[in-house]
Amino acid sequence: MSEKLRVDLSVLLPSIPGEADACVQRLQQLLSNRVGVDEVHIRPGAADKPPQLCIHYDPDQLSLTRIRELAKAAGAEISSRYGHLQWQLDGMNHQRKAASVTDRLQKMAGVLEASANASGLLHIEFDREKTLEDVIRAELSSLGATPRAAEKDHSAHNHDHDDHKHASGGHKGHQHGGVFGANSEMIFALICGALLGVGAATEKLVTGAPAWLPLAFYVIAYFFGGFYTLREAIENLRRKRFEIDTLMLVAAAGAAALGSWAEGALLLFLFSLGHALESYAMGRAKRAIEALAELAPDTATVRRDGQTSEIAVEELVVGDVVLVRPNERLPADGFLLVGTTSINQAPVTGESMPVDKRPVDDAALARSRPDAIEAASRAFSGTINGAHAIEIEVTRRSTDSTLARVVKMVSEAETRKSPTQRFTDQFERIFVPAVLLLAFLLLFAWVVVDEPFRDSFYRAMAVLVAASPCALAIATPSAVLSGIARAARGGVLIKGGAPLEELGSLNAMAFDKTGTLTEGRPRITDVVTAEGVTETELLAVAVAVESLSDHPLAAAIARDGRERLGQQPIPTASDLENLIGRGVTARVDGQTVWIGKAELFGSNGIAPLGASAASAIERLRETGRTSMVVRQGDRDLGAIGLLDTPREGARDALKQLRELGITRMIMISGDHKKVAEAVASEVGLDEAWGDLMPEDKVEAIRKLREETKVAMVGDGVNDAPAMANATVGIAMGAAGSDVALETADVALMADDLRNLPFAVGLSRHTRSVIRQNVFVSLGIVAVLVPATIMGLGIGAAVAVHEGSTLLVVFNALRLLTYKGRDKE
Repeated sequence: MSEKLRVDLSVLLPSIPGEADACVQRLQQLLSNRVGVDEVHIRPGAADKPPQLCIHYDPDQLSLTRIRELAKAAGAEISSRYGHLQWQLDGMNHQRKAASVTDRLQKMAGVLEASANASGLLHIEFDREKTLEDVIRAELSSLGATPRAAEKDHSAHNHDHDDHKHASGGHKGHQHGGVFGANSEMIFALICGALLGVGAATEKLVTGAPAWLPLAFYVIAYFFGGFYTLREAIENLRRKRFEIDTLMLVAAAGAAALGSWAEGALLLFLFSLGHALESYAMGRAKRAIEALAELAPDTATVRRDGQTSEIAVEELVVGDVVLVRPNERLPADGFLLVGTTSINQAPVTGESMPVDKRPVDDAALARSRPDAIEAASRAFSGTINGAHAIEIEVTRRSTDSTLARVVKMVSEAETRKSPTQRFTDQFERIFVPAVLLLAFLLLFAWVVVDEPFRDSFYRAMAVLVAASPCALAIATPSAVLSGIARAARGGVLIKGGAPLEELGSLNAMAFDKTGTLTEGRPRITDVVTAEGVTETELLAVAVAVESLSDHPLAAAIARDGRERLGQQPIPTASDLENLIGRGVTARVDGQTVWIGKAELFGSNGIAPLGASAASAIERLRETGRTSMVVRQGDRDLGAIGLLDTPREGARDALKQLRELGITRMIMISGDHKKVAEAVASEVGLDEAWGDLMPEDKVEAIRKLREETKVAMVGDGVNDAPAMANATVGIAMGAAGSDVALETADVALMADDLRNLPFAVGLSRHTRSVIRQNVFVSLGIVAVLVPATIMGLGIGAAVAVHEGSTLLVVFNALRLLTYKGRDKE
């Protein structure tokens, strides 16, 4: 018979970003190949429990000590061999450059995975036996992209196996910095345009002007218009890539060779101006994200050893007491120790009104269980204090705050491509070679058509300019970046283009009951005792056991039970075991106690309920109560009935979702079907599925997904398996839950269902903008290519080409101003 060893994953692989990392699979494979190891798998994290590696082994072949040594040795071996880097790069201000960097890094020996995006965030996994960090740095340098030195590290995620920092704000790089700083490319483009205008005016309007004078203006215009284009073209040619920059230079050189200096200068002016405006527009969306990182203050007023001093927020440690004056931003996550106030949480949760805050009732309990702190006492870094001074005890360092995690996840989100972006990538792989072939054939048009070679060459260059898919390449990334940035400002974290677009396309949603459609704060309404048992006896046992659990129903029984008991003594419980989806068991006064649903009893070796308890449960369920049976030893003590209040605004939120096109909404619950139906009726749902164990919820979501795309909305902790099987997993109240932030595709930072219509509406609007952009991009190419074949000039083709690129980018930027139906 095999035995099990469970070890926190962070102990074995302290540097990985999450349990989905490839190093976890390598660790499982390495251990599975050991003699005596039967099975190795991951137990996902839940609530305040981290993910664990579970090893099933044969104790006759491996001792517990030996299996521990093997696990640690395997983890150390993998950690030392495989490195993870997350860098913020300067020199990555457009999607084409990000694609080039990604493509080059992926071809490097030893690089297992690489992903860069237009905001400059780079993720790399590499094999140290085949390459080194310095080699990767050198390669990036040759590509004109350099890792940024962090000035203020808000979102460092120490998951590389080397020391590094990742900055999300505080420094704004620009790949074309020069004599005029970050605006050099724009200024060079304007100088090019001015010289072009002066040269044209001199040529057309100044009588008797020497021929060399306008030519001189055009030549200088070539220099300013082609300076940055030439730099990028050289980089592309070194990487053996034929990009639009190279094409423009060839076309401009061809125009000069043909004596059309003015047309060549116009081409370079329009292209450089369009390129600069594109970089500026994309920069606006990136700055919207970077602004999140700048919400937290630089310093904090801290009290240590009775002395008050001002220190950098990076120096704060868990347990520090921070003083926050009226109208100041909070420097760290924590809980209120002293003072009552109202805090504006909009920067983190998107809530429109300040939230009243009060000190915790038990500071020691809050320190031991920070994830269980009530929302009324919890505080977040970057939020704004109201009119009263308060004192906060820090529960997280600045790099681990909710705000820092949100900034990091928003930055990472762009790496998850949407379905449309994957389609456009595949389309470009076929389209670009086809266009190059067409241009090559057009070079020989003079053989068939009676025209000089210069005209055929000119036409071929014009077709290449017209067919360049620049607008298509930027169409989806610009919309995704803007949509994610706008969502983050509204207190909604969307982890990439895929969930953003999927959320905008689905028409079905499943909702968990407790804490999602209801307040998640159930209260005791009924205490039904068995014959010969007093209410005090029943509640004392129930409170003793449930005080050890963090489930919402357990918390309600412990809280309300204590109030009902008053000063009555409460026994000590121990050895709590969670029977997932059914209840709990523990030891009180030397006897086993079971507390749970009626279905817990009569299965798995547990004696069935007596007639009295079964009758009590039936009566409670008929009135819509959630019911829990309490048994000590072989005696049923009775049943407790609880009622959870439907959320304020839940009915209105569901109504708005229907108006947005969510035609099917289902509540799934582990509660009895009659209780589930009662709650569903109150919030306006037609379908309610009850009596579902966690594995039943997963199966229910799978069945729904076979019929249509479906989102699962829950708390992100107990619902994590069901969320993972939905098209999109949506977690509520994620600001207070690390697990919810990690597991959900979409996280509503505020514990408010009314933010869901905003998220769905924004996703639908983003999907519409993506479609508009793709249609415009392909439509312009479809019109321009025949037009240039028929004789449209390069200048006009460049003007329309750059205009379409700017059009799709500025169309995407409209998403930054999205307000939602309820605010328009």
